[in-house]
Amino acid sequence: MTLSPARVPATGVRRLTTVLYGYAFLDDLVLLYPVYALLFADTGLPLWQISSLFALWSLTAVVLEVPSGAWADTVSRRRLLWLGPLLTAAGFTLWVTVPSYGAFALGFVLWGAGGALGSGSLEALVYDELERLGAAERYARLMGRTRAARLLATVAAMGLAGPVLALGGYPAVGAASVLTCLLAALTATLLPEHRVPAEQGNTRWSATLRAGLAEARGDRRVQAALLLVPAVAAVWGALDEYVSLLVRDLGVADTTVPWLVLLVWATVTVGSLFAGPAERLGTRGLAALIAGAALALAVGAGVRTPAGIALVGLAFAGFQLAEVLADVRLQHRIDDARRATLTSVASLGTELVTVAVFGLYTVLGASLAHSTVFVVLSVPYAVTALVLFRGRGRPRNESPRQRPRTQ
Repeated sequence: MTLSPARVPATGVRRLTTVLYGYAFLDDLVLLYPVYALLFADTGLPLWQISSLFALWSLTAVVLEVPSGAWADTVSRRRLLWLGPLLTAAGFTLWVTVPSYGAFALGFVLWGAGGALGSGSLEALVYDELERLGAAERYARLMGRTRAARLLATVAAMGLAGPVLALGGYPAVGAASVLTCLLAALTATLLPEHRVPAEQGNTRWSATLRAGLAEARGDRRVQAALLLVPAVAAVWGALDEYVSLLVRDLGVADTTVPWLVLLVWATVTVGSLFAGPAERLGTRGLAALIAGAALALAVGAGVRTPAGIALVGLAFAGFQLAEVLADVRLQHRIDDARRATLTSVASLGTELVTVAVFGLYTVLGASLAHSTVFVVLSVPYAVTALVLFRGRGRPRNESPRQRPRTQ
């Protein structure tokens, strides 16, 4: 029987989703996440050295983000997705076998490089495979569930890190983290990829990079989509690092702090599952979503109560949804041959704005309470919502770029 274009090959989509969710879960099931700062401190590093490690991590991502995206448009994206976790595993191995400032620094460089290889590559591979199957309209729902899988892994890592640390110390936590990285790499090799890499021709990654940037300069719709990604992703992506401090300022017991932080992330995880239905929102609907989340953030942080923390979680869930929808808009508007390149350009923008938000938070936090800083940083989202509401945006049912399907 011949399937019509309207009937999606279910087995192909099922295989993609199964492997994708498994890869995303394993990639973020890193038990070192909640305790690596403790490892650095227990090794004897002063605060300035620990801060410099975080800065090095961010700098690595900034430097490699766009070149790695251009590389992903010229070589096999699946290859980069299994190579990234191997680099991360090597970094974690250094941390627990030869703990020192130099080993930690090299480990962060490897981790940053591994993350850069996957940034843009995963989104581009998934979108192209869905488009090949005639199911590009499923991208938002699929990526929302992928983010939910990552969040579930992070929550699981938080729960497992303590018992494993008590059982075997940092070597056990590190070994578990390396194991999950290796499993993520193995799972990545199972991802379907039918795209023919440009490396088989004469295309160089530098030429792909120039072509991608030229596309962004020449198409105002692409420019708008590129700017929207950091506008919705960067501020809340920085604020999440300070949620525990916001909670502690409520005066609750220290043992209560992790539970309220977990409440925030549980809300975000559930919110990620609504990405599919949320794609039906038009430009003004997206503006309303962002504005509502900004209001929830300001009120939730401002009331300084545990109930307010639940509102902060709801706000983060709204921003998470908006981030997925911004990525969907970008994928719909860019050319297949430069998909990873321009996705990485958007990620670079997010990294740069996030670093700026960290700096602004430090300045504001020197004289203001954490709750007040959260309220202040809800303002950029109100501005973004206003710009979207007043702008023309895309039609409600903008469809993906069309290209001939291959069977």
